[in-house]
Amino acid sequence: MIRSRFGTFRGLVRLALSYPQALFHLAEERRPDPAEVRRLVFVCQGNICRSAFAEVAARSAGLRAASFGLSAASGRGAHGPAIAAAAALGHDLSAHRALDAGDYVPESGDLLLAMEVRQLHRLAADPRLADRPRLLLGRWTRPALPHLHDPYGLDDRYMAQCLCRIEGAVDALVKGFPGARLS
Repeated sequence: MIRSRFGTFRGLVRLALSYPQALFHLAEERRPDPAEVRRLVFVCQGNICRSAFAEVAARSAGLRAASFGLSAASGRGAHGPAIAAAAALGHDLSAHRALDAGDYVPESGDLLLAMEVRQLHRLAADPRLADRPRLLLGRWTRPALPHLHDPYGLDDRYMAQCLCRIEGAVDALVKGFPGARLS
């Protein structure tokens, strides 16, 4: 059950630890004015699973979206199991190419949406991104999950579970940030 729902025991522990960090505002979130958000920018570690899928799902939902990884190899394709799990949900990740944080060009109206609390800390420590609004994507999952554990190299069932959670969060973002909708 842990492998299919949380990826690993470490994923479950990180999820448990992320609740008090989010609750007591220790997660380095910087709330945006929803009316000023023009583009949703999804952030994870390698930009080949979670953030890549979130970007594709957001674009499919009619939102302006981008993604990058904090330690990505720019130009790398999406992870094979992520491509397969995305296809099962009706999304095509085959054309995705990873983007590293250093290659990301911020735009006015960007909202950074991270998968993990520690990623928010890294964004806050980056002088180029420290003043940008940033939140945990898991705030929009049902139930809210402030830690969306990295599915890279884990059980295919967890990959599917993780991408389903992200898809649900993206559906909620459509209502929360109408300024990010494509014209």
